[in-house]
Amino acid sequence: MTVPHSEDDAWPTAQHADRSRASVARKWAYLISMTAYLPYPHQELEQHLHALVDLLIDAVRRDTGGQELALEAGGKLVELRCVGPESLRVTMDVLAKALPQAPELRHLDRLTERVLLTMGALTSGYSEALRENIQTRQEDLSRALFKVEQEARRTTLIAQAQFEQLFTSSTSGVALTDLDGRFLRVNDALAESLQHPPAQLVGRELFDFVHEEDVEALREDYRELLDPKAPKARIARRFLVGAGEPIWVNLVASAVRDSAGGPRQFVTIIEDETDASLLQRRMTHQTLHDALTGLPNRQFFSTRLEKALRQADPATGITVYHLDLDGFRLITGGFGHATGDRLLRSVTAKLKTVLADETAFIARLGGDEFGILIENTPSTPDVPTMIRLINAELSEPEYLDSGHGVGLSATMGVAHRPARDVEPAELLRAVDMTLRRAQAKGHRQWELVDSERDTADRKQFRLAASMPGAWETGELAVVYEPLVRLDDGKIVGVEALLQWNHPEDGKLSHRECVSLADRTGLIHPLGGWLLRKACETVPELPISIGLTARQAADPDLVGTIREILAETGVEPSRLRCGFPASALTSCLDAADNLKVLAEIGVRAEIRDFSETVAADLAELPVEAVRFTGRATDRTAPLLTGLAEFARQAGATVIAECVNTPEDATWWRQAGADVGLKHS
Repeated sequence: MTVPHSEDDAWPTAQHADRSRASVARKWAYLISMTAYLPYPHQELEQHLHALVDLLIDAVRRDTGGQELALEAGGKLVELRCVGPESLRVTMDVLAKALPQAPELRHLDRLTERVLLTMGALTSGYSEALRENIQTRQEDLSRALFKVEQEARRTTLIAQAQFEQLFTSSTSGVALTDLDGRFLRVNDALAESLQHPPAQLVGRELFDFVHEEDVEALREDYRELLDPKAPKARIARRFLVGAGEPIWVNLVASAVRDSAGGPRQFVTIIEDETDASLLQRRMTHQTLHDALTGLPNRQFFSTRLEKALRQADPATGITVYHLDLDGFRLITGGFGHATGDRLLRSVTAKLKTVLADETAFIARLGGDEFGILIENTPSTPDVPTMIRLINAELSEPEYLDSGHGVGLSATMGVAHRPARDVEPAELLRAVDMTLRRAQAKGHRQWELVDSERDTADRKQFRLAASMPGAWETGELAVVYEPLVRLDDGKIVGVEALLQWNHPEDGKLSHRECVSLADRTGLIHPLGGWLLRKACETVPELPISIGLTARQAADPDLVGTIREILAETGVEPSRLRCGFPASALTSCLDAADNLKVLAEIGVRAEIRDFSETVAADLAELPVEAVRFTGRATDRTAPLLTGLAEFARQAGATVIAECVNTPEDATWWRQAGADVGLKHS
């Protein structure tokens, strides 16, 4: 019996109820789609389940006839192919929580009892429909096998003819094996499924193509078939095809017996050509392979690496190469991406040629990067020899349609005989960092993994990645160090510097902060913040800030400085920007920025002053030059000469690290005017 209500009751609106049902259907569809393969779009699944939610709510509300509706809903769930191992449990979890909360059911009396009865009827309908579905499929197969058996009894010739027809024309894989599982015959469909010619399969065992974790269970399934009372077995197992891709297949296996009832052979039907399995294989292949080259991708490479680490011969181990093609972007920039794609396919073929005699696994890790996993043998070339062989093959020109011959080379990070217990992801990351170190050096084509260097590099990467958060939380600060005139010790300005008060690593210096920020591109906003803080904080005294090469060449540098000076009211003449000498000699944009800043009144300084920029000093509007570090006996005459040259050109000479009276005396004698006093 339902509780009477009027329009004034807090009864849910139709719109509210429909939203609630849609939400339940959406959640149900999301969870159940992960329990079984469903051959239609997610939106269509939601629509079907929405209709079932409507049906079940109607079932709960009815005093009579509700059980029939719930039974019908269970059957429809099987019709939708929601028949995975977890499909019913997921359904019960969703509906057991959702139905008691449905807005249109809250006013029902005995709601819990009604929901329980409905859920029970749903389960019963589902189970019965599933049983009938399985029974129908089993009966179909049983009838086919029974017909074959009957025909075999009637005449051997007819039986052989019919079996031959079934064997050769079946779209499902069929195998005839001995009692040890060794292939005696296979049909073309099975050979195609396993991606091996039929002749190569005969003599091998069925279990060679089964996932290692399923082999023992499948062997036990076949042993049970030896019992005369045992029915045929229907089994779902993982097979490995091609280069080792795992796929799920259904096997229907039965024993072929002699006239005395003794088992002689096994017949196995492998259902691998249904739409579901074809789609699964296609999706699995696409998931694990690169579309352009056909090579395994990073995910597949990582899986194979894990297996190789575990199974490698301890005496020879494995070697992992991470290759990056040198100058590949120049090729795509000059000849186009279609040419780049052609060269990547060519690289794939060349790597396969070099490694043809090795147990090797080649993958495209992304872009112009490749991974090679070699399971070493006593005859495997050592690392330097293998790298020479690879680069020799890659350097052979590939002639384009335009007639140009393009050769390649690669820089590599190498892990030789890594520990067997290392995590594959950790090993791949170490090889990648090793490759980046080799590329940074420029003069080397390869480098071996170095655990100490990896640890240091990883720390730097973590610091660089966490720097934006440290800036936002106030760990970064601006500090000031005085610029002192060397003849009388008077403070003539301050240098604005960054300092990171790291909670674990202590205080990180300005040089470390700038290096980290420059790697990530954070240097541009951080440099603007540093200048703004200095202009807002330092009264009257001249302010010096240093620029990195990236900042010096920034096309927005002049505009940023103009804006900050205008907003803070600081006169341009109070600011001095330090340009790296290397930027001025290698980048016209940096020199142009220096000249424009000088035109608006900002003073300029050349840092790391050396003889390479001394010749340009007269042509640049430079107010000061700076030397970094204490000179040695060998370099002192050169520094003294450069200081004299700068002073004659009208530039102030600044020296860093003038922290003691002895430092001040030495630099004053060398020709410096001002010293930066580090705290």
